[in-house]
Amino acid sequence: MKIQQQQQMRFKPTILLSILVLLILMFSTLSVFIAEHPILPFDIKVSLLIQKLQSGWMDQLMLAISFFGELPYSLLSVLLVAGIFYWQKFRREAFYIAMVLFSGLIILGVKNLVNRPRPTTFYVRLVEVNRFQSYPSGHVLSYVLFFGFLIILMRTLKQIPLVTRNFITGISAFLVLMIAPSRIYLGAHWFTDTIGGFLLGIICLFPLCYFYFRNKPVEKV
Repeated sequence: MKIQQQQQMRFKPTILLSILVLLILMFSTLSVFIAEHPILPFDIKVSLLIQKLQSGWMDQLMLAISFFGELPYSLLSVLLVAGIFYWQKFRREAFYIAMVLFSGLIILGVKNLVNRPRPTTFYVRLVEVNRFQSYPSGHVLSYVLFFGFLIILMRTLKQIPLVTRNFITGISAFLVLMIAPSRIYLGAHWFTDTIGGFLLGIICLFPLCYFYFRNKPVEKV
């Protein structure tokens, strides 16, 4: 039994590393393709399909979903949540939540390298006008990384009341699932921008979780 457990523990890091390498390859391939083909008919079709749902209340809903990814609110949200964890004596968790802010440097670097222009009114309806380049979506990256890490923490920190953990998990999962459609609906991004943001978000989540769990003190039973 012990030998079987040791083999499983040995294979687990190998599997995770293989998944990470695959994600990096997928993101790199997509990035090169987008750099060479900034305007894709498929992207335009997806945007027009999603924007068929347009209405006044839908505009407001999608803007609300994207709110936490806008500067300076994204910065303030991360610092506020990190502060709450620190105040509640979860100081390691507060530190790793604050590390999410460094993803801003990564997204700016990739955006400048690929240099894909934003969607324009020639192709889609613009509800929101944005600065910087289009690929990958910084909103999607930050939501996957920040809210994804919160979900992992809520499944890990049993000291927090179950009702609170379930509530935060539900809200976080909703935002992670809806951020990509909201960015496309608002005309802020193409579909492939959101795919790139999702892949890069998962890639960034890997080392964050790795170092968090590697250095996590063993809880006494």
